[in-house]
Amino acid sequence: MPEFLQFAFSGLTVGAIYALVALGFTLIYNASGVINFAQGEFVMLGGMVTVFAHAAGLPLPLAALTALVTAVVIGLALYRFAIEPARGASAVSLIIITIGASILLRGATSIVFDKNFHSLPPYAGSAPWIVGGAALLPQSLIVLGGAAAIVVALWYFLTRTLTGKALLATAANRLAARLVGINTNAVVGLSFAVSAAIGALGGILMTPITFTSYDSGTLLALKGFAAAMLGGMGNPLGAVVGGLVVGLLEAFSAGYISSSYKDAVAFLVILGVLFLMPQGLFGRGGVERV
Repeated sequence: MPEFLQFAFSGLTVGAIYALVALGFTLIYNASGVINFAQGEFVMLGGMVTVFAHAAGLPLPLAALTALVTAVVIGLALYRFAIEPARGASAVSLIIITIGASILLRGATSIVFDKNFHSLPPYAGSAPWIVGGAALLPQSLIVLGGAAAIVVALWYFLTRTLTGKALLATAANRLAARLVGINTNAVVGLSFAVSAAIGALGGILMTPITFTSYDSGTLLALKGFAAAMLGGMGNPLGAVVGGLVVGLLEAFSAGYISSSYKDAVAFLVILGVLFLMPQGLFGRGGVERV
């Protein structure tokens, strides 16, 4: 039982980060139909900018805020200078653009910062708590609590604010949203900014537990994409559930089978969804009139 709990704690912690990455995929996909494979780089930027801003002498909260603002600015720039000019391009072209943006961000980060691994001090102490014989780090609770707070804040924004409802309207029917006076271009830009902020917050939360480096976003994007597909691409609840499931599958496979196959879980999830349930756990099958 202690071993099972240990793997469960680990899986839920990393799964919360995958859920945030999947939420970023979902927001942008709903608003624009674009699958943004640069989403993992915003998580990386959240961690890297916080590390170096803190090392430069900024207090940790201010360093985290700097990382958050940096990610939002880059997210808006990605939309303004890469996605918006390609409006009307095929889905494959847009995916290639986001992959190119991911490569560019990795290269720029390695030049501006470095190629080493970095971490942050724990936000709430490093002494573990023993629960059922398993060690639970306080930072894991911060990750889980922070992820839950982000999900609740996003739900409130989408359902209780006028701007959030405009984003939902754009996601439901972009033409109809324009006809009722919604500036859909601004709303899509906002979705890139919000998803970048969510990714950066994920990086800020996870860096005290796992190391970050210029290329850490690649695997995070893959696993977040697998989580979004598992939950049903475009479904925020599905993104959260999918992230937690992928995290648990990864932790249990590493613990009970072999850690060598840990990163293969995301590939297996993607293949399983494609072959067995293309709509995901909470997605709905599409109907096309011909």
